[in-house]
Amino acid sequence: MKEEKTADRRWAVLAVLLAGMLMGGMDLTILNVALPTVGRELLPSGSELLWIVDGYALTVAATLVVCSTVGDRLGRKRVLLTGLATFGLASAAGALSSAPGQLIAARAVQGLGYSMMLSSTVVIIRVVFPVARERSLAYGLWVASSSTGAALGPVLGGVLVEKFSWGAVFLVNVPIAVIAVLFGAALVPESRNPEAPRWDVPSAVLSILGLAGAVYALQHIGQPERLSPATVASGVLGVALLIIFTLRQRRIPNPLLDIRLFTDRRFSVSTVAILCCYGAYTGLLFLLTQQLQLVDGYSPAKAGLSLVPIAVASAVGGVLAPKLASVVGNRWGVTAGMAVLALALIALSAAGAAGNYASLVAVGLGSGIVMTLGADSMMSAAPPERAAEAGAVQEVGFSLGAGLGVAAMGVIATVAYRGDLAPVEGLTSAQSDAAAGSLNTAVELAGKLSGPVGNALRTGAREAFRHGFSVTTATVAAVVLALAAVVAVLLRAGRPEAVAPAADDRPAAQRSTAG
Repeated sequence: MKEEKTADRRWAVLAVLLAGMLMGGMDLTILNVALPTVGRELLPSGSELLWIVDGYALTVAATLVVCSTVGDRLGRKRVLLTGLATFGLASAAGALSSAPGQLIAARAVQGLGYSMMLSSTVVIIRVVFPVARERSLAYGLWVASSSTGAALGPVLGGVLVEKFSWGAVFLVNVPIAVIAVLFGAALVPESRNPEAPRWDVPSAVLSILGLAGAVYALQHIGQPERLSPATVASGVLGVALLIIFTLRQRRIPNPLLDIRLFTDRRFSVSTVAILCCYGAYTGLLFLLTQQLQLVDGYSPAKAGLSLVPIAVASAVGGVLAPKLASVVGNRWGVTAGMAVLALALIALSAAGAAGNYASLVAVGLGSGIVMTLGADSMMSAAPPERAAEAGAVQEVGFSLGAGLGVAAMGVIATVAYRGDLAPVEGLTSAQSDAAAGSLNTAVELAGKLSGPVGNALRTGAREAFRHGFSVTTATVAAVVLALAAVVAVLLRAGRPEAVAPAADDRPAAQRSTAG
């Protein structure tokens, strides 16, 4: 009887963890469908709209390894509950935002909350499920919960925006977070690493500020105004800080991120493949929601339903990937997945997105194959004693790919849109500059203008965005095809290069909580 109660408690603990992962996965996609509505009501610039989406994923990428170290020292349960509460409070703040800056800040804090949850759950599962068979099932459900959240995001977001308001896509998290905190406090056991290494504060600061500076400069490239010296300086300083961070990780005995993992060719190539493909996947979702609603005239709910094939096909691709690899191997499996993704992007560039479900399915299928086999190649390339660090790099790769993908594709689309937007007679200079900033602003301005001027602006803006979408998808397709060729050459089986043990010789699982 006691064993049955213990087993019940284990699965109850897992339910709490899955609730957090469901929210985190959902918020990667749920806001996409609401972006046109957010654009009309808050009138963010093109850069601000990118930050509204990017602030979440980039914060996760920048803080994940740091949060793992904090959990080692302060306790994983404490970090988990803090993350759940932070996520819930930030969601409420996001729903109440009345200006772009407020929403960007809320999204960044959401990302911090999800990072705390993500870094804690992996080790908590390891502690709660000591039996390998049960632990494997628990990990499978953990991964599936995030994927399910990402698949539900567009549909749920579309319905909430249509029935209520854009703020509802954030408020839906609040009751889930409250229930998870209450049950988590009662059920989740505390665990920590009593021999956790000293937390390297300079490394944490370097990684966060470096990433923020580089992405800030990248996102301002596509704005109508000329690049200011401050923006250029931000980009240069950001890149410099990231270089210093990398050099520091190679020098210190207990790095936040073990850079030596990248000396293995298969590991580094797989990481780049994951980052690129997940970036293309999330960046495409960002553009599709605007294309479908603001250009093709879809309602939020219809736009959300139109994105379901991508998410479902991605899950199917993940399921089929191991079978494909058993026939052709990881090398050619990843190459084939990237080729499918590239061809689908070319088809979207040529034919558009509305009703083009075959191409959308191909995007999801190719992405699912690459992300699954790429992750497997990363873990296979890493020495067993570095498995936890490899898992951390994998999670950072996904989050960083999502952030950089939205930023890069958003910038390309904005530059192409601005270059193709024809002057409209009757607009003031200020109105023309505003319309060139983003499609949201142009459509909102066209609605306020009467007669031929408004109609001409609306038509011109939609055609310019359609052109920008086509240019962006074609450009990314070319990059993915080039990377597929690199993968075909370099991701071949071979003897892994030795990775020297860190000065801290304890098992990696004791020194890192991600993976």
